[in-house]
Amino acid sequence: MFKKILIANRGEIACRVILTARKMGIKTVAIYSDADKDARHVELADEAVNIGPAPSRDSYLQAEKIIAACKQTGAEAVHPGYGFLSENAGFAKRVEEEGLVFIGPKHYSIAAMGDKIESKKLAGAAGVNCIPGVNDAIETPEKAVEIAKGIGYPVMIKASAGGGGKGLRVAFNDKEAFEGFTSCRNEAKNSFGDDRVFIEKFVEEPRHIEIQLIGDSHGNVIYLNERECSIQRRHQKVIEEAPSPFISEATRKAMGEQAVLLAQAVKYQSAGTVEFVVGKDQSFYFLEMNTRLQVEHPVTECITGLDLVELMIRVAAGEKLPLTQAEVKRDGWAMECRINAEDPFRNFLPSTGRLVRFQPPTQTMFAADMSQLQGVRVDTGVQDGGEIPMHYDSMIAKLIVHGKDRFDAIAKMREALNSFVIRGISSNIPFQAALLAHPKFVAGDFNTGFIAENYGQGFRAEDVPHDDPDFLVALAAYVNRRLLGRAAGISGQMPGHGLTVSEDFVVIGMGAAGHNTAQPARVLDYRAVSGSSAVETGGKTYDICSSWHLGGARIRGTVNGTDFSAQVERGVGKNPLAVRLIHNGTRLDALVLSPRAAELYKMMPFKASPDMSRYVLSPMPGLLVDVAVTVGQKVQAGERIAVIEAMKMENVLFAIADGVVGKVLATKGESLTVDQPIVEFI
Repeated sequence: MFKKILIANRGEIACRVILTARKMGIKTVAIYSDADKDARHVELADEAVNIGPAPSRDSYLQAEKIIAACKQTGAEAVHPGYGFLSENAGFAKRVEEEGLVFIGPKHYSIAAMGDKIESKKLAGAAGVNCIPGVNDAIETPEKAVEIAKGIGYPVMIKASAGGGGKGLRVAFNDKEAFEGFTSCRNEAKNSFGDDRVFIEKFVEEPRHIEIQLIGDSHGNVIYLNERECSIQRRHQKVIEEAPSPFISEATRKAMGEQAVLLAQAVKYQSAGTVEFVVGKDQSFYFLEMNTRLQVEHPVTECITGLDLVELMIRVAAGEKLPLTQAEVKRDGWAMECRINAEDPFRNFLPSTGRLVRFQPPTQTMFAADMSQLQGVRVDTGVQDGGEIPMHYDSMIAKLIVHGKDRFDAIAKMREALNSFVIRGISSNIPFQAALLAHPKFVAGDFNTGFIAENYGQGFRAEDVPHDDPDFLVALAAYVNRRLLGRAAGISGQMPGHGLTVSEDFVVIGMGAAGHNTAQPARVLDYRAVSGSSAVETGGKTYDICSSWHLGGARIRGTVNGTDFSAQVERGVGKNPLAVRLIHNGTRLDALVLSPRAAELYKMMPFKASPDMSRYVLSPMPGLLVDVAVTVGQKVQAGERIAVIEAMKMENVLFAIADGVVGKVLATKGESLTVDQPIVEFI
């Protein structure tokens, strides 16, 4: 067994590998860029080596620097994680040539299966059913349009070295094929250093189901059941689960056996995943093979009780697999939500900056420890006060739950999301909560088009209907009563002039454009010591009991005898007296006033926001990589104005109306903040 390994990665996967290595008594070496010098994976590792500037191409994609770091620290093996160089056959070969061990498949397996074009050819030659398409690299956007027409729209334009939704577009017409090809090439070059792009037919209404494999150097390959990964947004997985609620036992066995045959054909060693597109009739087609550990590996770990990172390390050290196919378990139901730094209410644009608060839910399961199951686990590479840089992907954490069945897993996930506190940047938690509450998701009735079909016009606060909105009103009144109780108990108040608190309140929901809703609430039987009250509102009574302390971002307790978790924030927006409550993905911003104060509040004039319609604003923090207009230029609606890059994704800004450019307010190469003006129209 190795004494020391280097993790050629960053973020949560680097932390995940370090935890298993620590359990196995193996020393670890982290690598880090200038942007990651204070990152969590650097703190967790036994040693750390700086390998260059923030951009990936200057640091995490520098194979020679990584190998030099191995030599410098005496590391015997390299674990590549996922992304970066994990599926780079040249890197794997280089590691082996230097007398080091690559904790992953052999370079020839990566070359055969990791490249999407070559893997399609190999699978076709082996008689595997493949999706119609052109598997040779395409050189020009004009050629891409010609090929797309030949296959028939819609088509999928994919970077050969792509992954994680990077370098991938779906085109429904010539214009989208032309622009999609160009964007794919640029993203692929920046993210993977390989700009080859190919095209295949986009199968509509498909399910994305993948089989987890593990193989050793003694010729043994087994499959560890499947993962359902159909809940995707822009081809990026959002929620993954194991097992799939869709496929039959016979389909599971057939997919697993076919995946094993493919792996054996390329002498596969280590963990890998064979991805399939599955039709309504459970027919399945080979899509691609990921020759690395997957982001969503924890759900497989939960249902099988296996530590996949440990198996990878043991196999790389020459050990045999410790189990046979017949011994693979499938217990309970696991789900994973990817918690990303993006604003779902602003079309999921990246959100970078300081994590002012990062408080995950209480963990009862832990990475690298398969003895504790049927609970909640958080895999993350960040911590309270950490920075989310613009240079890398948007993942903050992975929230994993394991339940006795699918409904139990959904209930656990909803409760865990309620307790996940993230402040300082936006996250996709409200969107995750909405998905988990959607009747079709709960019923298991979905495909890869689920998000596009149900949230095609974007995601709005109204898309998260609360199952009991009066509870949020009652909770706002309860929180306010607790705050007033403290104020009433402050010593030194003048006799006869101390604060007395009434039982009657009005909860004013602060909606857009001043359209406020006002709902009376009575807080009865308030008890400061026990933290209990009975709140009457909307014709119902809510007995709330909580030990919440007034500065806490989370409030936990019982309502009418049932446990609940919610989040509380005071002084939100432009009103320092407002209270923000978040529960089951729904957010209520409210003022809680006395009845008389509520009457006076009605008379307050509404201050309209300034008119910014003449400006093109940056919708997110990012790097301005191109400004496509000049002063005095006439611009038509739909014309390209600027391109902003953040978290390895290009975002193109288009004019929403005809106009003439009056000023260009930002320059190419500038780092932009949210809502920073880029162009002003006359």
